[in-house]
Amino acid sequence: MAYDGKIMRRALLRFEEDKRRRESRAQERREAIFSRQPRLKEVDAELRSTMSRIISSALRYGTDPGPAVEILREENLRLQEEKHRLLAQAGLPEDCLEEKPACSLCGDTGYRGGQVCRCLRAYYALEQQKELSRMLDLNGQSFDTFSLDWYSDQLEPGQKKSARAHMEERVYNSCAEYAHQFGRKPGSLLLFGAPGLGKTHLSAAIAREVSGRGFSVVYDTAAHVFERFENQKFGREEGSEVSADVSRILNCDLLILDDLGTEMTTPFVQSALYRIVNTRLMEKRSTIISTNLTPEKLAQRYTPQTVSRIEGEYELLPFVGEDIRKLKKAQNR
Repeated sequence: MAYDGKIMRRALLRFEEDKRRRESRAQERREAIFSRQPRLKEVDAELRSTMSRIISSALRYGTDPGPAVEILREENLRLQEEKHRLLAQAGLPEDCLEEKPACSLCGDTGYRGGQVCRCLRAYYALEQQKELSRMLDLNGQSFDTFSLDWYSDQLEPGQKKSARAHMEERVYNSCAEYAHQFGRKPGSLLLFGAPGLGKTHLSAAIAREVSGRGFSVVYDTAAHVFERFENQKFGREEGSEVSADVSRILNCDLLILDDLGTEMTTPFVQSALYRIVNTRLMEKRSTIISTNLTPEKLAQRYTPQTVSRIEGEYELLPFVGEDIRKLKKAQNR
């Protein structure tokens, strides 16, 4: 699983802020108890300092720390007994002074066995969805809110299925399965069809599902992506931000490239698209390309190598029907 460094930094910031808030509340709780039981504060402080004080003293003079450790054990047992007695007298549980980690798996470090723990992954997923929400309506555009009622159920002459049947069986089900099975096997999609047929809605639904499980998702328009590649190549922006953007595009778990074909097609754009498609296929990273162009029109605009890789490696999902935005506008008149 790949992580976007920019988003992970935000996730770590929120993770540490929440950790500090929990520690602050725990300290406030401890101080409230100590204010009622001053001797408890003294005993607790002695328990925390005894080991370092005795062993440091033994090592400082070059003596065997064994006897010191034995003294420590006896002193600790006495202090523990007094602590338990004082807590019992106050009607408090034995562990009320201890700071319990919110995550028992990693002890609130965020990492377990050299991997990102699921607690930190949850923070990452939230921050990533905030990022995606800048361009997508993740709340309004989900699989649950995708309505097939906007597609005609009438069978057109020469067609074996109505637009509604095609969109449900061929497109919606494929996108839903793709999202739910993401991570089990690599795969890429080409969503193509006229404007207003639901490509962005289903792209957002997939992004919501996949990012919610902690996978890194980058959603951007083709024009802006190619601009970032161009700025990196020709040094039009100073600093490392543009290089970081290109790295995210190439290395994220899922790239959603929207509106391919609306950009000005230049030799550089053709080269950049091939680099994106080829690199991500070679590294088995998933990509979704959304376009108003048919595969035939793509072949006329981009290099044969690029289109061949898309047609040969991607699942092609044609969107059909009438422009939903126009249908909604007509209905609201």
